[in-house]
Amino acid sequence: MPGTPSILNLHLRYRLWIAELNFDITVLRIFDDYLSELQSKKINVPDVINGIIEYKRIFIDLRKEIDELRHDMHLNKMKLAAATRDNKPLKDKISSLENHNTIKSHYASYRKKFSQFKKEFGQFEGTWLN
Repeated sequence: MPGTPSILNLHLRYRLWIAELNFDITVLRIFDDYLSELQSKKINVPDVINGIIEYKRIFIDLRKEIDELRHDMHLNKMKLAAATRDNKPLKDKISSLENHNTIKSHYASYRKKFSQFKKEFGQFEGTWLN
């Protein structure tokens, strides 16, 4: 079936995506350290205070989204492992992952959002931590 990814291909793709999400968690932790440093400088500029509050909220929202995506990906990885043990045709194995396209779309949307977030946070951080 042309265009249909193999079970191994999907499994490896989920592993890669999960690794990237784990990296993003580390990035969020480092960004939170930047906010802590900024707070320690006690800059009483309303834009800074509001920015810190807003970015902490964004960090929480992004972490929730990361956790949700990782959970869904882990479930699909387990389904893939189970499918390899069955003697079903490849078409039936792949179709059992009906939410793969949803996860793929959610992940692509998340990547765009996280990329934009990093750019904006870099501008905020660069303005106040020089």
